[in-house]
Amino acid sequence: GTLVEVGKRKLKTSDLHLIIQSQNRSTAGASVPACGLFLTSVIYPYIK
Repeated sequence: GTLVEVGKRKLKTSDLHLIIQSQNRSTAGASVPACGLFLTSVIYPYIK
């Protein structure tokens, strides 16, 4: 949810940095359900 807020420009990336540094889950936004998430690719820069 917090990254969604950053994407919607309701939070700044600097706010996200502070939220992570606080190590306090209550400062982050609500969790969103994972049902809409999917992995599209994986890139390993050290493997060609």
